[in-house]
Amino acid sequence: MSGLAALCLLLLQTGAFGFGINLFNIFRGDSLIHEDITERAILNVTAQVCRALALAEGKDFTFPPLTPNAVAAACEASKSSKSFCKAIKLIQENNRGVDMFRFYLPPFHFDDETFSEGRNIITDGLSAVKASNKRENFEAAREQLGKILHPLQDFYSHSNWVEIGNKLPNSNLIRSLTSIGNIAAESRATCRNCNGDDCSNNILDDILREKILTSGYFNFVPFFSTKPKGKCSHGGGFDRTSNIEPKGGINKDTFGSSHGYLHMTAANMAIAATSELLEDIRGAAGDKTFLQMMGISKGKALCFVIDTTGSMGDDIDAVKTVTSSIINTKVGTEDEPPVYILVPFNDPDFGPLIRTTDPNVFKRAINALSAAGGGDLPELSLSGLQLALTGAPPNSEIFLFTDAPAKDLYLKSTVIALIERTKSVVNFMITNILGFRRRKRSDDSQEQEQQNIRMVTSDAQVYKDLAQASGGLAIQVTKSELLMATSIITESSSSSLVTLVQASRSPGKAENFTFTVDESVRNLTVYITGRSVTFILISPSGVSQESTNTTGSLITASHSVGNFMTLQLKTQAGQWEIKMVSTNPYILKVVGESSIDFLFNFLEESQGPLGGFDVVNNRPRSGVNGSLIVTVIGSDSARVTEVILVASSGSGEVTGSVEALGGGDFLARFDRIPAEEFVVLVKGQNSNSSSRASSVIFQRQSSTNIRASTVTVTSPNSNSVLVPGTPLSVPFSVMTNGEGGNFTIQATNDKGFNSTFPSNLILETGGSANGTVNLTAPSNTPSGTVVTLTVEAVAPGSTDTNYVVLRFTVLKTVTDFNSPVCQLLSLQSNCSDNCISSMWELSVQVTDGAEGTGVNRLSLRQGNGTLNTSLAAGNENITLVSYNASCCSPDVELLVVDGVGITILGINLPMGNN
Repeated sequence: MSGLAALCLLLLQTGAFGFGINLFNIFRGDSLIHEDITERAILNVTAQVCRALALAEGKDFTFPPLTPNAVAAACEASKSSKSFCKAIKLIQENNRGVDMFRFYLPPFHFDDETFSEGRNIITDGLSAVKASNKRENFEAAREQLGKILHPLQDFYSHSNWVEIGNKLPNSNLIRSLTSIGNIAAESRATCRNCNGDDCSNNILDDILREKILTSGYFNFVPFFSTKPKGKCSHGGGFDRTSNIEPKGGINKDTFGSSHGYLHMTAANMAIAATSELLEDIRGAAGDKTFLQMMGISKGKALCFVIDTTGSMGDDIDAVKTVTSSIINTKVGTEDEPPVYILVPFNDPDFGPLIRTTDPNVFKRAINALSAAGGGDLPELSLSGLQLALTGAPPNSEIFLFTDAPAKDLYLKSTVIALIERTKSVVNFMITNILGFRRRKRSDDSQEQEQQNIRMVTSDAQVYKDLAQASGGLAIQVTKSELLMATSIITESSSSSLVTLVQASRSPGKAENFTFTVDESVRNLTVYITGRSVTFILISPSGVSQESTNTTGSLITASHSVGNFMTLQLKTQAGQWEIKMVSTNPYILKVVGESSIDFLFNFLEESQGPLGGFDVVNNRPRSGVNGSLIVTVIGSDSARVTEVILVASSGSGEVTGSVEALGGGDFLARFDRIPAEEFVVLVKGQNSNSSSRASSVIFQRQSSTNIRASTVTVTSPNSNSVLVPGTPLSVPFSVMTNGEGGNFTIQATNDKGFNSTFPSNLILETGGSANGTVNLTAPSNTPSGTVVTLTVEAVAPGSTDTNYVVLRFTVLKTVTDFNSPVCQLLSLQSNCSDNCISSMWELSVQVTDGAEGTGVNRLSLRQGNGTLNTSLAAGNENITLVSYNASCCSPDVELLVVDGVGITILGINLPMGNN
């Protein structure tokens, strides 16, 4: 068996704008842009992961068309197309943001021959992605991933990697302390002048012959542009160095670029490099965790925020019952929650947040809750909710159980900001809120008792306000009624739940609401909260039924408990009408299950040098024109015909003009953004239907209520990594389109980390001011911890407010740059031409070295044999691996992951060897 030891191999996995960015800048044309490159790689790798999982389970897998809907369906998770699409768009958005906020920083684009610095950005960010995934902080992982993909992709457009004849990506860009290539010396000339407009031959012959690595220099400032003598320029209209000898450029960003004839070669290389990085993340995380990072899952997160003080025993029992019901009925189905989240709170404590993908772990955590203590009346409910909103996936449905007022009312605006940012729905299950409360002392007077009751009654409004802001419900019941009311949790746990119409009226008034039900909608349900609310329901066929009649033909089932009413309707396609005739305050919500839904983001004209639009990640500007990008999911043939901004508590609305952009995206432009709260209503047509009609009209509405603002808060968020024990300075800017004055500043974070910030900023009318938050994570904070910082600016008199929400990943300084090392101990076989009756086996020793972080995970990537692992006696740094298989299965591939890196161990036994 001499020479077989050689088979024990450690196999490496395979300032200027780059390829162009989307959101309607002038550079797109037919060229591939960063968004295209990113999406193609994500779709391909995700499909490959699902294929591997399917084959491992003995299932067939047909490779799908590379669209989010098709890939989600191929992964047997069609209901996750919304979260998958949202994950892709978040990664694309952060990729695009590098050009918005780091346009002038050469290492983020591999300009000016900053190869080492650019590689450090990628590898540091890659460590943060892996650490975040390890702690299941997937939103932070997506954001960081987008930021490092931009420089990785730019390398192939801005350097001469393609020109010097390379056919594969530069794998060492994602590995620290390795050779990126033979980089040109600072004094070495690399380019000659272009021959007229033809720059195809401007790289010097000796640079190409010796495969010397260089990249173009770039400067945007007209009168201060310079570059070292003889160096290449980036090129293009924005690059002022391209007019300095040697003139021209070498970028391949578009077909019209200086080296545009190599645009597709560079773009395809960037796709391959992006795929390679994603495979590295996949290997470190594992297939199922990788899919979660990409938003591929079979259900919707189940998130409970629970008051655990003394009088909550009955409530906790109800939560235990509904948890068991959901787990018992959903596990193994398409609606199985991908993650379970629990946040307990009382006073003076709240948390910790418990997040798990294991339903049995969650059930044990719920069953371990007990009601005790409490002290004074109010509890830290908003602190618990803040923690849940930052820890749960976007678009989650959160249920908060309490019978107490909120003690931390100062967090109300922060919670609303997080609701708007995450577009999550919060439902409040409030018990005995109007009765005399717990912990009454024997010496309390009757007057004190009434004061307590008034306080609790008033505080219920806070919960109602937050529910309305999120598109949720504030359900008030007695403790004995709670279990019946929790039916909404089971109904809301479907990941395909969509909102058809929603409205809040206080005071109530007679009003007619219409909503369209298309053929894809199932389980049509009406929710109403309010006391003594009456209505008339009219079906598309003209049949009507009043709320006083529970035996009519339209309502198949109804439940009424406390202030909450739920109606199951006979699903019938067409336009429905519900006439609310009550003058009492109410919230009306009509939902159903459907694969067709939408995502949306507000846009504003970019102030950056590339033009186009930027995504607004907080409140849009009020009273001025604005734009909205809408993405239809769940159907590749659906199109949007109307986008309307509808007042949440009134009848006002603003209709936009709609333009199709392709790929399921539609741009809606509005003459003005309303100053009052509103929701987004989308109407459209879907031609992919079983109906005989050529198209079917559909209607969807956002749950989250949106507030516009004359205040703008921004932060470049240049560093998203927080080193434990080291203060991080986070700059931010506040601008106003309205009156100036003394603006109050509040900065809060969900982990309670120490921070300092200015308590106010003085702004002139129509002016701006800058501030800084200094944030410090304790020195013992684990790597992968994600802290969410919310910075708010409140106008004088509290008449207006806006915010910015930032995430930071805590990452201890990485010192382990070496991959795990393998040593083949033995390889035995008696293989012959008749492989069925013979076996082979091997033993391998794996270690991460004395200075390493240790072997974190070892698994079988390929092979049909039996794998066993154990720690070496007396040395926990050594892992012993044994593997045996039939000679008919000669290949094995092991995946070895250490604390910060990844190595693939490949071993092949040629048939016939003995």
